[in-house]
Amino acid sequence: MTKPTRSREVRADQADIQAVSRVSQILSLFDPATPEVTAGQVAERLGLNRTTAYRYCTSLVAAGLLERSADGGYVPGGLLLQLGAFAIGHRRVVNLAPRHMQALSRATQTSAVLSLWGLTGPVVSRVEEMVSTVIVSVRVGSHLPLDTAQSKVFLAYHADQLSMERLIGNLSGTARDELRADVDRVREVGHCSAMSTPGIVAVAAPVFDEYGICATLAIVGPDNTLSMSDEAPELRVVVDTARELTNELGGHYRPDDNQRAV
Repeated sequence: MTKPTRSREVRADQADIQAVSRVSQILSLFDPATPEVTAGQVAERLGLNRTTAYRYCTSLVAAGLLERSADGGYVPGGLLLQLGAFAIGHRRVVNLAPRHMQALSRATQTSAVLSLWGLTGPVVSRVEEMVSTVIVSVRVGSHLPLDTAQSKVFLAYHADQLSMERLIGNLSGTARDELRADVDRVREVGHCSAMSTPGIVAVAAPVFDEYGICATLAIVGPDNTLSMSDEAPELRVVVDTARELTNELGGHYRPDDNQRAV
């Protein structure tokens, strides 16, 4: 039995590396605006033939990284969500936040939500709910659209403002202008209240560590009980909780700078 030659081993290694790179490219296609893809879309966007794209997608389904949707496309699979949750769980803010979130949920009688920035938007990383009074439930791992309160807070304070502007620039004219105006207001007042889903209000504030914004803290509830007013008592609780968590993380709560300047 002959042993593989060195050149064959090198070619095999290169093929493995190319396969890993291709998988990464496929998974990177998913974002808040693209929660599902088809094999045809994979082929078109990555320059593959449809047979190759389909083979990759079915292999990723077998590995648990993708799942087939009811429409016949592909969505992120359970293993991918599990790995993402595991990675997020090691971030310091996620470890320190539960105590603050539990107190926030009790004080406002709402669901408290902690979100971290993903590739192109916030990802819900932890949720604390009042079990006896849950009206609005939020799923950990959810990718939040750019019109949510949490997204607007990230867009206002993210260190990479060039990338944030690119995300905003991908929107249509009216939506782009409205989002820019909302983000400017977040920078002015230091928080955001928004209704991205009809009848559901989210009130969000930024959380900072020593490097800058690391998360958003929000409460979510129906619009008949949770106000979007700047004078709402629930908003004050959210802001105070975000400030306390920031202090525990050793960060600087940037919205306070606006208050000192007045």
